Amino acid sequence: MDSPQGPFQCGSIIPMKVEYINFRDRAERAEYVANRFKRFLSGRIIDVGCDHATLKKLLSNIDYVGVDVGGDPDIQLNLEEIHYLPFNDRVFDCVVCTDVLEHLNNLHHIFGELIRVAKRYMVLSLPNNWVNARGPIGRGKGSFGHYGLPADPPRDRHKWFFNMSEAIDFIKSQEKRYPISILELYAMEKPRNVFVRWLRRMLYPSQKCYLNRYAHTIWIVIERRGGGSESESR
Repeated sequence: MDSPQGPFQCGSIIPMKVEYINFRDRAERAEYVANRFKRFLSGRIIDVGCDHATLKKLLSNIDYVGVDVGGDPDIQLNLEEIHYLPFNDRVFDCVVCTDVLEHLNNLHHIFGELIRVAKRYMVLSLPNNWVNARGPIGRGKGSFGHYGLPADPPRDRHKWFFNMSEAIDFIKSQEKRYPISILELYAMEKPRNVFVRWLRRMLYPSQKCYLNRYAHTIWIVIERRGGGSESESR
């Protein structure tokens, strides 16, 4: 049986590390980022999708720029209405973008823009949309967040419906397109009783199937390699 944090082996699948955490709100997620990725968060930082810029309040001795369509950003931007981020190439030591890309029709282009403005590191997260959808779909009733058909046009919603393995495949494919290397790649699951996790793994021995069903987020740390074109994303 696995430790509270760590990988588990599933057949021939290369084990992926899993952390057992769930966030009640964006502020808790920002606190997690500040603590978990502290070694990457120095120098000039851009927080894309900063909301109320909680990360800025948690970090000291950094040059922080927060970007968002709402909340309390330093620069207010609608990422779906711009072609380029208003920054020069490689100006940020670290780019932070957590649970944002899935809200954008132009996900692929903005991903390239994040790489363009990154000097060294990127800290990203993507949700596993299947985990919230499987219950209502299985019951044949109910709804799940960020999708559906509300009476009034929503201010924001997810534009992409993907699972954990699709998110992983997407990130890995970008290593061939851009001068980047993946430093960390791990899944996050809600804390559960150890017996519950063990029973689930007996039912779903393939880690790929298990994580698609139960992991709620994938986290990625990317390093920008030198020698690439300054305008790969253009």
